[in-house]
Amino acid sequence: MNFALVLIPMWVLTTALIVTIIEARPEPTISTTSGHILLVEEQPIIQFSAKMEAQSPGLPEVRVIHHQDLNKRILIALIVASTLLGGILLLLSCCWIYRQKTSKHSNEKTQRTIEVPKGTPLSALMVEFNSLRLGSRKGSVVGFNYQLLEAATNKFSESNVLGEGSSGPVYRASFDGKFIAVVKKVDGLRQDAEREFENEMNWLGKIRHQNIIRLLGYCIHGEARFLVYEMMQNGSLETQLYGPSHGSTLTWHLRLKIAVDVARGLEYLHEHCNPPAVHRDLKSSNILLDSNFNAKLSDFGLTVTSGKNKENKKLSGNLCYVAPEYNLDGKLTDKSDVYAFGVVLLELLMGRKLVEHKAAAESQSIITWAMPQLTDRSKLPNIVDCVIKDTMDLKHLYQVAAVAVLCVQPEPSYRPLITDVLHSLIPLVPMDLGGSLRIADCVVSA
Repeated sequence: MNFALVLIPMWVLTTALIVTIIEARPEPTISTTSGHILLVEEQPIIQFSAKMEAQSPGLPEVRVIHHQDLNKRILIALIVASTLLGGILLLLSCCWIYRQKTSKHSNEKTQRTIEVPKGTPLSALMVEFNSLRLGSRKGSVVGFNYQLLEAATNKFSESNVLGEGSSGPVYRASFDGKFIAVVKKVDGLRQDAEREFENEMNWLGKIRHQNIIRLLGYCIHGEARFLVYEMMQNGSLETQLYGPSHGSTLTWHLRLKIAVDVARGLEYLHEHCNPPAVHRDLKSSNILLDSNFNAKLSDFGLTVTSGKNKENKKLSGNLCYVAPEYNLDGKLTDKSDVYAFGVVLLELLMGRKLVEHKAAAESQSIITWAMPQLTDRSKLPNIVDCVIKDTMDLKHLYQVAAVAVLCVQPEPSYRPLITDVLHSLIPLVPMDLGGSLRIADCVVSA
């Protein structure tokens, strides 16, 4: 509401009122005798009248007006005008406060929790859920009622368990048999669980990117916390590489596409997110794949604003993904994510777990073992995953290996920016998979 548009007309009316009062005052009476003007002087009425009668007995009586009456009228007019303006300002202020409260109440209403009375059919619940989800503003997170999640997961039955995450089990949820989602249970009794739960909601509630998992909603029930995500039909990259299929469904070009998708997600966090963020927990189990093997980053419980070093130095479950500088002295930058990306790229290249157990009391990091062979072109083809061996252009293989070696350099300043990594990998991915490589340029080397 623009106060000036209301105050200006009121001020004009008040000014006109004052001018009218002033112009309505009586003018002093002026008499002339023999061409001479008699001026009225401020003298006592008795003395002035006597003098005039002595000098000119035939002249009309001169009236004397006191200025005190005029001043009183002006003062009254000013008081009335000020009172009127004050009342208008008070009224406008009350209207503005009421409007702000109404707007705040409306925003809170868009994020209300779905209330589920006992015995309500699931189809009726979905009507309410869809109307709320579609009506909420961008960036908001829908609050689910516990009964709705319980019904969608068949009371969190073991048959609906998709896996076990770092924070708890993950369930498949079917809403009315049409809408499928994933429900992750966060153990509220676990240390830092509440902080990570709030952190993930804050980040994913405002992030919208094709390579970052979409958070649909949340639920708080007693000590338990639940997060609801979009369904990713092909699970995690870790499951694809080391599960029953042992990476057989991941071709060379499909692996490069996954690497490009992950790099795009990280580039968004580092370069375009406001404020810029460091994922801090990038690993193959946190890279999820949809039905078309589009990769999306997940698990943002440890994500922090870029440039901030947290006192809580909780690390990824596998130290092989953790940059050396963060492991030693807690230094955290976007180059920490680049190091973890390099490790994931090596997994895609070799199809091996990051730690090999050679003896009961001895284990060796796959990075330490592979590094000398990655830089030797004669040995490099021998450490490639047997599923994709001899299916790629050797020049492309050398280039991917070189990018991986740069990303896992111990010194952060030697690592490239994720944007540079992305630009190095896009030309190796076919156009139909989101890259710039033309199929005619794909020369398979034996």
